[in-house]
Amino acid sequence: MLHPPIMSEVTNTTHDPFYFILTGIPGFEALHLWISIPFFCLYTISIMGNITILTVIRTEPSLRQPMYLFLSMLALTDLGLTLTTLPTVMQLLWFNIREISFEACFAQFFFLHGFSFMESSVLLAMSFDRYVAICHPLHYASILTNEVIVRIGLTIICRCVLAVLPSLFLLKRLPFCHSHLLSHSYCLHQDMIHLVCADIRVNSWYGFALVLLIIVLDPLLIVLSYALILKSILNTATWTERLRALNNCLSHMLAVLVLYVPMVGVSMTHRFAKHASPLVHVLMANIYLLAPPVMNPIIYSAKTKQIRQGITRLLLQRKVH
Repeated sequence: MLHPPIMSEVTNTTHDPFYFILTGIPGFEALHLWISIPFFCLYTISIMGNITILTVIRTEPSLRQPMYLFLSMLALTDLGLTLTTLPTVMQLLWFNIREISFEACFAQFFFLHGFSFMESSVLLAMSFDRYVAICHPLHYASILTNEVIVRIGLTIICRCVLAVLPSLFLLKRLPFCHSHLLSHSYCLHQDMIHLVCADIRVNSWYGFALVLLIIVLDPLLIVLSYALILKSILNTATWTERLRALNNCLSHMLAVLVLYVPMVGVSMTHRFAKHASPLVHVLMANIYLLAPPVMNPIIYSAKTKQIRQGITRLLLQRKVH
């Protein structure tokens, strides 16, 4: 997600120009080893949870349906987002390794923002899946064929790559000066752009366009799909059918909230709490990046009967072997 370039004041120490300097938890540097424990647990839950979801969908023939294929896309995206930030976060907390090369930082920048945009795009595709399933159930199988789902997946990848690459190249062409100290333990656009000593108007306008095209448009389209779903079930269904339809959408609605509530929180913090403690900005950014990968497997395991049954069968098979 691209935010306006806001960051706490950095020191004027000059570092090797080929490196950025990462920051851990401001004010708690002495406790980094202890702080690493909950971070390690969250990363482990995210990795194991999303791998379990992918394994269940791959091994259960009954789950080769559009809804679960989209869920596997979401799990892959969450896994990618987790593995993108894990190396720099854990090496900083465990070994106090703060330097990251320019090339590695730009690579992390690309994957972090790419997977973040992909998360939003996949949730939008899943809302379309729920709309077709509830509003056009008789045509569901003919509309969302495997070929269509593959095309949607490729479109999501192309959309996110084409969205992030220009901002990466626009930033990479600019000179960095003064301190190279970042305010997080990973490379975010709002940190890196703040360290540029040149005209950044083009970057700012492109970032604003991205916010409108992805961060604003995707939630609006998701809300529109649910408005159409709500209209359909209120007009044609009995109360039992209405509750069943809403229950089928509950996991997706929770996943949407888990992504967009922290996203709005981060945006509001950067917009209205510019002078807040750096700790507030770091905590909000970590919640935004860790909440979806950690919570999505838990939500779908708890709320989706087929996934729960698949996990149970998988565990029983492992126990037998």
